[in-house]
Amino acid sequence: MKTHCLIPFAALVILSGLMASCNNSLGFSRATGMPYEIAVTTDRAVWDSKAGDAIRADLEAEIIGLPQSEPAFHIMFAESDDFGSLLAYVRNVLIVNVNDKLYTTVKLSYENNRWANGQVVLTMNAPDTTSVVDFLHNRRNELSNFFGRIEMNRATASMAEDFGVGIRDSLRNKFDILMNIPSDMAFTRTKKDFFWTSNNAKAGRVDLVVYTFPYTDENTFTGEYLIAKRDSVMKINMPGTFPDSYMTTEKNLAEANYSAITVRGKYCGVLRGLWKMVGDMMGGPFVSHIRLDETNNRVVVVEGFVYAPESNKRNYIRRIEAALYTLRLPGEFDQPVAEPLKIKQ
Repeated sequence: MKTHCLIPFAALVILSGLMASCNNSLGFSRATGMPYEIAVTTDRAVWDSKAGDAIRADLEAEIIGLPQSEPAFHIMFAESDDFGSLLAYVRNVLIVNVNDKLYTTVKLSYENNRWANGQVVLTMNAPDTTSVVDFLHNRRNELSNFFGRIEMNRATASMAEDFGVGIRDSLRNKFDILMNIPSDMAFTRTKKDFFWTSNNAKAGRVDLVVYTFPYTDENTFTGEYLIAKRDSVMKINMPGTFPDSYMTTEKNLAEANYSAITVRGKYCGVLRGLWKMVGDMMGGPFVSHIRLDETNNRVVVVEGFVYAPESNKRNYIRRIEAALYTLRLPGEFDQPVAEPLKIKQ
């Protein structure tokens, strides 16, 4: 069952006081909260209405490609009158203002570092609750996609400062690509046209692979083709512990989801789903980015997958997905890895 948290008043006052006393050199308090947490503030009447239901449905939308239901964000709510002293330092903030005397249509705007360094505040102004419901119905997952992009940018920025230098150099020498891999992923194996690295953790194991193959025609960028290619590559390169065991894509629960996004202005295929080991009991979620390297007429696949049977997997898979966004093909080495924030009006 999905829940959202109303933080005890006393605990939040203490937290706010502690954060206010911990300022950085710019004079701002550093934003608090864990990745994929969000503070929402509006009037209680709005929160208890269908508009509140629509906001919760957006921010708590189920993440595609996980073996169990997990929400996109964990919500912390405070009424408008209490917000300033309670949640003003949280890294992700959504303010919803509903007033038919001030607004005639729904508008979104955002601001960086409003009350804390590293914070993003998104404001939704609307004339009434019905317009909020209609807006979020027509713009599915608008809120969770926006804050999800913010969290991805934060993670890629962190990896720009803390990444495995040796692995980055190895990938550049072998594949002529640039990519920032989390520094805790120190175990590696290299084969022809295939690279694997892992944190090899006992709890929350995360792996990343890179492989390439020649580009032949546009039918390459379809879910059916890429799943078949993935299975053939993983069968050869990712054997299991037991004889004749190997990795494959799980097809019994649901087909993998294929979609297209734009990365640095270029087409990028995204494949999400579940993996399993044939002949073994291991399995979990994976996400792949598939891009066309026009310079070398090849397809480059970078994929992260997680094995964490003891815990939720949202933050694990999203952290490794952030590393996929740092992939830069020839001609892109000088380009930034963060994607621009966009709000359609």
